[in-house]
Amino acid sequence: MNDEDKRKQLRKYKAFATGLFVLMAIIFIVTTILQKAHDSHWIGYVRAFSEAAMVGALADWFAVTALFRHPLGLPIPHTNLIENSKEKLGDNLGSFVVSNFLSPKTIRPYIQKIKISNFVGEWLNKERNQEALIKNISDIVLDILNKLDDSEVSHFISKKVSEMTDDIQLNKILGNGIIYLLDKNDHEKIVTNLSKQIKEYLIENDGMIQERVKKGSYSFIPSFVDNKIAEKIASGLSDFFREVEENPYHEIRDLITRKIYEFSNDLKENPKWNDEFKTIKNDFLKNDKLEEYSNDIWISIKKTLSTELQEEESSLKKYITKNLNEFSQNLKTDEKLQNKIDHWVRVTAYKYILKNTHQAGNLISSTVGNWQGKELSEKLELEVGKDLQFIRVNGTLVGGLVGLIIYTISHFFL
Repeated sequence: MNDEDKRKQLRKYKAFATGLFVLMAIIFIVTTILQKAHDSHWIGYVRAFSEAAMVGALADWFAVTALFRHPLGLPIPHTNLIENSKEKLGDNLGSFVVSNFLSPKTIRPYIQKIKISNFVGEWLNKERNQEALIKNISDIVLDILNKLDDSEVSHFISKKVSEMTDDIQLNKILGNGIIYLLDKNDHEKIVTNLSKQIKEYLIENDGMIQERVKKGSYSFIPSFVDNKIAEKIASGLSDFFREVEENPYHEIRDLITRKIYEFSNDLKENPKWNDEFKTIKNDFLKNDKLEEYSNDIWISIKKTLSTELQEEESSLKKYITKNLNEFSQNLKTDEKLQNKIDHWVRVTAYKYILKNTHQAGNLISSTVGNWQGKELSEKLELEVGKDLQFIRVNGTLVGGLVGLIIYTISHFFL
């Protein structure tokens, strides 16, 4: 029911209660006149009933009216109670709600019934919901991107990069990285591949070796001798590198491994390398360059995100849709995930409600306290006024019966 319907209902029941009082008044007047002309006993009983009923009706009318306003507009003490006590009423109402509706004992059964995982899984599984969710997220992110100040964001990025790199020791990172590759024997692939490349280069460029030998040879040595020497050199070197390539236990491999280990340890421990890399880092990440790099990175990220979020069938949206589908299926089928999410929601909701119960009480108290007194009285009368009219009706009837009993006792026994 809206407020207008409630007003109509309230007027109807007020009219009924008032009409009953008027009826008792008419009966009292009629019986009083009749009693003067006739001495019938029944007239006295009816008159006593109507007289007491009027008193009861007036008393209860006064009591009900005093809750919401001054009866007849007279500033009688302890009337218009709601308007005069609205702050106290708000405080008591807030405390009542918190104590009786937001206590741990009351809310725990409802919290334990929460099972949000299935609902979210079913909701996300619907294509129209996915599209609406992605569109809303895209609009929010685009709005944020457009409102961000590019210079402030790039400055923030450069500042964070500078803070992150201040304590980074690049020599130790590089040294540990090399050792990691050595421990996994990944360098063996490099040695094998490099040996193969050198072997093939020597075979394919034997003419160059001959030219080098002739150039460094004496003029009196015949050409066929130089060619033979060049052939032996090329053949020997290619055979050597073939052995390195084919033999995983070749001694040169062990030598290379030891030398790289020595270099990586020196790279980690020798202070000169720390100074060298720090100088390189400072040269590379000077403030002006860092600002420039950060600005380029941010502009690139912003442009890419804006494009991806605006296109209907972008890779980003397809990726999000794919993950939403996977997540919704997991929510519907993975019992462990369901229990984990539901438990987290229950615990979080329980803690949050208990932590903020006083806020609910304060909200009720401040809301009621900030209402105008007349407005509060009208609101409450609309909600409970209809039922209060039955107090007037009951007061009329009960008052009449009590008056009738008193009249009967006094007539027969006194």
